[in-house]
Parts: sequence; structure tokens; C-alpha cells
Amino acid sequence: MSTSAPKRPNILFIMSDDHASHAISAYGSRINETPNIDRISEGGMRFDNCFCTNSICTPSRAAILTGQYNHINGVKTLGDSFDGRQTTFPKLLQQDGYQTAIVGKWHLGHGGNADPTGFDYWSILPDQGDYHNPVMIEMGVSQKFDGYVTDIITDKSLDWLKNRDKNRPFMLMCHHKAPHRHWEPDEKHMHLYEDIDIPEPETFYDDYATRSQAAVNAKMRIEDLHELDTKGAPPAGLTPEQEKKWKYQRYIKDYLRCIASVDDNVGRLLDYLDEEDEANDTIVIYTSDQGFFLGDHGWFDKRFMYEESLRMPFLIRYPRAIEAGTVSDTMILNVDFAPTFLDYAGHPIPETMQGHSIREVLGGAAPADWRTSMYYRYWMHLDGCHEVYSHYGIRTQQYKLIYYYAQALGTTDSRDESKPPEWEMFDLAKDPYELNNVYSLPEYEQTVKALTREMEQLMSDVGDEPLH
Repeated sequence: MSTSAPKRPNILFIMSDDHASHAISAYGSRINETPNIDRISEGGMRFDNCFCTNSICTPSRAAILTGQYNHINGVKTLGDSFDGRQTTFPKLLQQDGYQTAIVGKWHLGHGGNADPTGFDYWSILPDQGDYHNPVMIEMGVSQKFDGYVTDIITDKSLDWLKNRDKNRPFMLMCHHKAPHRHWEPDEKHMHLYEDIDIPEPETFYDDYATRSQAAVNAKMRIEDLHELDTKGAPPAGLTPEQEKKWKYQRYIKDYLRCIASVDDNVGRLLDYLDEEDEANDTIVIYTSDQGFFLGDHGWFDKRFMYEESLRMPFLIRYPRAIEAGTVSDTMILNVDFAPTFLDYAGHPIPETMQGHSIREVLGGAAPADWRTSMYYRYWMHLDGCHEVYSHYGIRTQQYKLIYYYAQALGTTDSRDESKPPEWEMFDLAKDPYELNNVYSLPEYEQTVKALTREMEQLMSDVGDEPLH
């Protein structure tokens, strides 16, 4: 009888930027097909309630690396660089003998302590990076590459996989820039959807009638898209409604064309695992750093705690331990990713990590004491671009409570009194599209009180403090 330790799994973590789950056919997309991304779902588990703790690129990436909330890891906004001296799951896996690499979008700063740490190999885009002929910084050296960024990131990922030590497990983070604004498709997909109209979402004409001024004032409506986004000016003579429809079609088609390229390249990575007989020994994840508004509520972008922005796609396959074709509605968070990877690798989970391993969930049953609510906080008050108010809140299985505390960045005051705080509450069972703010309705008074207490407890649990 063999007494050798079980083989540690490889980890292939594929993450796109701003890819909403409702633009993935495994999630029932009405607007596109993603056959290769769906292969991960078909061979493993789809999570319907995976949420980010701060819906903006840089903070979400820091939460994923550290397993910590942003007020702990120090990356609250797009302007904060990541201090690579912190404990991260790649660093711990590297110490345990894993070969580690990251290729693609980093977006956590570069130079000095902001460069990727814990990786044997890294090749990253500076800042946001370019779609065509991008510069990449490889182990500190910048070089321009000819071609399309999604293909290049995959090429470099495959090159590293092919040249690694095949006797040791690997952890590769393949981070795509796409489908981030300004949505520049490649030549192959340039004319996809050209002869059809993409359906508009149910909330396309949301009038924000019952909601906060934060929703009313946000500058990320389809009407706010400019010529760089739509690749030209709208035709003359359109009515305001016709112009909105025109801008939506221009936006959403390019967004989906970028996703089509991502899907093709996911297929290339999955094919490589099959060809090398590595699929059974590799945990494969497809996710995005947050969700995105695809015309929902008349918006593009993210930031808000509304469902389309809060929800992350999370598809995971590991044939040795996860039953194929399964679906979970268990609530998981981006801070759970790091503990999960360490758990599968057999590494102790540091007490400093605030997330929890989802390994039991992936085995088919959540622990009895698993979370039934989650805490969210967006820190970037009035950023000069989309003008979304800072806010925090709680989401349970049925309800969502959001507090727009109007904190002004760069001041010592806890709130900006010129923009008074506002509350929103949604009954997700009755109002899944979050159109009706029920915060002030008498019949919800006790629910509001209970949610407020629970939210403050969650804040205390993660080391944050309420401002109301």
C-alpha cells in the first residue's frame, strides 16, 4: 500500500477584467455564447452567488491575492499601490515548492515594492495596458509586442507552461485586460454581431424614481459614452432615445467581441491541459475582478453594490474533487479565493486571511456555520469620472441594505456634510432587479433595524467601523 502524499494540484487562475456573469452562456446569457468558458462549468461547478467586497479593479485584485478586505491590505481605491511585502497566496505556494507565474493585467502599481512578488516569472501590462501592440514589463524589463493583447497574454502563458519543470506543481495567474473599456476587438471578431441587434436589458430605461441621489447623479449612463467608446459620433438627427439605443449597440457589440476573443483563448489553455494529460490534476478557475453593467439600469461600468456590479462569475473545475456540471448558490467572496488555493495545496491558512476556504462547498456541502450575509464597501467618493458616492452595505440571501455615507477622499472628516447620507434597501425576493427602494416603508422597519445590526457586526468582524 502506497504511503506517499497525494499529488498536489496545479492551479490555473484565469481572470478577465469587467466580465459580467450575465455575458457568459453558462450563466444563461441572452446576448452571447462562450463555449470554452462553459467547458469549465460543464466539467465542474458554477457559483451563482460569488461577490466582490469592493467593485473596482485594483482593490478586488488585492483582496484576491491577500484574502483580506481592502482596509486591511491597504488598497481601497484605484490610486493605491499594492505593497508586495504582504503575505499573499502566490508567495506561500512558491515557498512550498510551487512554480508560480502571473501574465497580463496586474494593475496594482509597478516599480519598487509594487512589482509582483511571490512569482518565479511575471510579465505584466503597465497600468491598464493597450489592446493592440501592447508594452509588457517582464521581470522588470519593458518590451513592446506586436499583436492583440488577449492572444499575447495567452501565448506567454502557454510558453511558460511548456517550459516549466514538469515534476513540480504550478500556479499560473492568466489575467486578461479584456473586456475593459474602451473595448477594442481584434480583427477576427471585428464584424461579429454586425447584422443583429443585441437585446436591451430589462432595466435599460430605469428612472431611479425611488432611489438615492447617488444613483441619479452617477455619470455612467449609456448617454455618457463618448466617441472613443462608440468609435465615432452618432448619426445626426437622432432623438435622445434613438441615440441611447445607438450608443448601446455600439458599446455592447464591441464588449462582446472582446469577450469572444477571451473565450477562444480560454479554449487554447484548456486544450493544452488536455493534450498534456494535465486536466485531471489541475484546478481551473474562470472569473472576473468584478461584475459590470451591460446597459442594466441604463449604465455601463461598475462600483455600485447593485447585483450586476457586485456579482462575479466564478467557474471552477477539478475532476479529482469536484463533480461535473454542478451549481452552487452558496455565498462566496473574492477574499475566499486565497484560502481555498492554500487549502488544496496543503498549506496552512494564515490567521491574517479573512476569507474562508470553499473546499467543503466544492465537495458538495457547505459547512453548517457558513456565511449567510456579506459586507461590501466602495471607497472612491466622487472620483471625477463616474461620480459614484462612497458607500457600504450588507447583502443577505433576501435583502440588501446600502448606506451612501458621502465620505470625501483626501479629508479628515468622516463624511461630506454637503452631500447628506442616504439609505437604500431592496427585497431581492420580490424585486430582483433592484428598482424599488423599500428602506422607508413601515412594513420593513424591523427588517431595516435587523439588517443594520447585522451589518455593523460584519463590519466589526472584519475590523471596519460604521460612519453613521
